Amino acid sequence: MGIIPIFRKEIGDHLGSRRFVILMVLIVLASVSATYVAAQSIQADLTQHPDQSFVFLRLFTASNGSLPGFASFVAFLGPLLGVAFGFDAINSEQSRGTLGRLLSQPIYRDNVINGKFLAGLATISVSLLAIYLLVSGLGLRMIGVPPSEEEIVRLAIFFVISVFYVGFWLALSTLFSLLTRQAATSALGALSVWLFMAIFVTIVSGLVASAFFPTNDNSPVQQVLDNRTLQQNIARVSPSNLYEEATEAILSPDVRTITPVLFSQAQGAVPGSLKLDQSLLLVWPDVTGVIALTVVCFGVAYAMFMRQEIRTL
Repeated sequence: MGIIPIFRKEIGDHLGSRRFVILMVLIVLASVSATYVAAQSIQADLTQHPDQSFVFLRLFTASNGSLPGFASFVAFLGPLLGVAFGFDAINSEQSRGTLGRLLSQPIYRDNVINGKFLAGLATISVSLLAIYLLVSGLGLRMIGVPPSEEEIVRLAIFFVISVFYVGFWLALSTLFSLLTRQAATSALGALSVWLFMAIFVTIVSGLVASAFFPTNDNSPVQQVLDNRTLQQNIARVSPSNLYEEATEAILSPDVRTITPVLFSQAQGAVPGSLKLDQSLLLVWPDVTGVIALTVVCFGVAYAMFMRQEIRTL
């Protein structure tokens, strides 16, 4: 039962902290702006083509070019929530000398890290749920098209994937808080990994693919396809790319493949939308990868914390 007071204390600290307020204001402003732009684009499209399916889902993906879609904002800004709640999870207790006194109480050591991680994950879940409901309400008021049952299920799956995705960055920042003594150092380490995964992985994958399969305007089609396939496979080491691929197929039923294909292979395909189970089969490796990275990262942090020598002051 020692995990319950730790969970309550940590979640209270998260919800009452200034960093939480600042991040929430930033993400809410970005989300509302993206939703407003998407709703305007959908309204203009509905006047010309009123008979459309999955209109409500487009609130989370549509863009007029001036701003990215809501899902893209979550992919880019969501990791900041995870880093903010985990970068000083352990080293702040050590620097204040309270970790030793905490463990001297009748509380198991694993309750400490489990309570901290679950409190961060619960705060992330509540924050994302509030933002999703805000976006849904604003979009529903602007476009006037309610979601269907399948759209609600797809949005629920999108929400679960987002929680695990941001949870990965929470686990990673918790791991950095164990590797470094200073909170600023752990924050910089986690943010460096985030920037590398979000930006530089795509650049590196393009350079490596071009080294193995160089392409130009006169390159054979198969070589161009091999270049794109290798670039995509290398980029999948990043949880950001896995998350974007998964959410693209879940929120856009018209997406029939996430791998590059030749025009001759797509020719003759029957146009239409995929069912929910088919979309899940399409992105199941990506979803599994995001969940596995979260579990492995927290597992490493858990093992390090259990083996760490902590002296009572």
